Amino acid sequence: MLGFGRKGPLEEPAATQADAGSDVDIHHVPLPLIPKTRWERIWPAMACGSGLFSDGYINNVIGSVSIILGQIYGKSYTDSKAVTNISAITFAGTVVGQLVFGVTSDKWSRSNSLLLSTVVLIVFAALGAGSYGYHGSTQGMFAALTAYRFLVGIGIGGEYPAGSVACSESSGELEAGQRNRWFILFTNVMIDWGFVIGAFVPYLLVVICGDDHLRAAWRISLGLGVVPPLLLLYLRIKLKEPEEFTRESMKNVRIPYLLCLRYYGPRLFVVSLIWFMYDFSVYSFGIYSPTIVKGVIGPDASLAASFGWNTVINLFYIPGAMLGSVFSDWVGPRYGLAIGITLQALVGFIMAGLYGTLKNHIGAFCVVYGIFLSLGEFGPGDNIGLLASKTCATGVRGHYYAIAAAIGKIGAFVGTYVFPRIEAAGHNDTTSAQYPFYVSSSLCILSAALALFCLPHVGQDTITLEDIKFRAYLERKGWDTRQLGLRKAESTETGETGFVNEQPVGEKL
Repeated sequence: MLGFGRKGPLEEPAATQADAGSDVDIHHVPLPLIPKTRWERIWPAMACGSGLFSDGYINNVIGSVSIILGQIYGKSYTDSKAVTNISAITFAGTVVGQLVFGVTSDKWSRSNSLLLSTVVLIVFAALGAGSYGYHGSTQGMFAALTAYRFLVGIGIGGEYPAGSVACSESSGELEAGQRNRWFILFTNVMIDWGFVIGAFVPYLLVVICGDDHLRAAWRISLGLGVVPPLLLLYLRIKLKEPEEFTRESMKNVRIPYLLCLRYYGPRLFVVSLIWFMYDFSVYSFGIYSPTIVKGVIGPDASLAASFGWNTVINLFYIPGAMLGSVFSDWVGPRYGLAIGITLQALVGFIMAGLYGTLKNHIGAFCVVYGIFLSLGEFGPGDNIGLLASKTCATGVRGHYYAIAAAIGKIGAFVGTYVFPRIEAAGHNDTTSAQYPFYVSSSLCILSAALALFCLPHVGQDTITLEDIKFRAYLERKGWDTRQLGLRKAESTETGETGFVNEQPVGEKL
């Protein structure tokens, strides 16, 4: 009744489905019928999306690094602005990177934008690990680390509009019925593995280095963030533009922003709002997870014990994300998001209500908290990026995705500042821990309602169908769609604006 299991047509729309007046030649070969081996279809999606591992690792490892810095430098760190800035500033850089690379991915190149963001990641992840203050100044080191965290965030930001968008377009060449899962496996699951490794590495290094060598532990933890983008560098050098981008790109024409805003504005607002609420909770819980765990196991517990339990909790991200990837192909990303986030809200309310009991049983607390996080990945974690990348036409997908993802990261940035204040509003240790779960669960209910009632169905062929619909809309408004694609038509009757016979935008709105 709700359309569960509906995947839409299993074959790509034929050229005859395009509206009259569109460039039929562009659609003459359905993407899955382009002669390529299975590996030739999969590796571009993998190369485009897997860089998001760095997002999960770099953002999550700083939670443990911050605790180590507090233990090494004491009040000179914990009583300074650095304790908040170092954790949160990466999100500000990510927002800048998302917006900048959102434009370059549409107007320059998907592959080149991705390669540039990879280089930025490598350089500033390495510099962050080697942060040093002038003449050995501790506060200078904190300032340097803050600056490098901002700049590495710009590289992370490029992974979203360039990497995820190209991954979604490359997934259109894969077999119908499996496209959502491959996109999720190469994007959100990579982020979640980054979260897990970002929790495990500091734990392992603290065990190896011991309390007497914590300076080495935090620097190595940050330095290992260089490894994932280095491993992807070769594949990204070989990467070509996705086929869908070569057909539908607006690189060579002025983008009709007013028409795009009118057509996609309401949808973009809903996607962005859901992403804001999701990141507000998930990144805050991720960064402050070691602190939450330490509050449960007690202040006398060792650093290794705190980090070990934090790793266990982060492992719960994986089954939720893996199961959600298959579920998204079955019911579609809209229902997948709504169902997963509703279940997460229920667990969150239960956890908040029973926190007084759970805090006395660390094993039970970790399991319930882990299920709460897992359901977040099963629902919005897996599907929000999928919705953002497939509810917009290819020509402006980089812009659209970048804005939605940037607003999401603003939510994460706000969450890292608001989260401690939500905790501080509690009158005791129990209520301080309960309030974040009440707030997060309430936001989950709102997100589920928005997804169900304000977003369209996304099927297996949505990218191709969305391009056809957008072409038809542009043609109704007098915009010449023969200019779409990386190779412009040899002869058109348009001017620089892209409108036939220079028809003013205002007369067509």
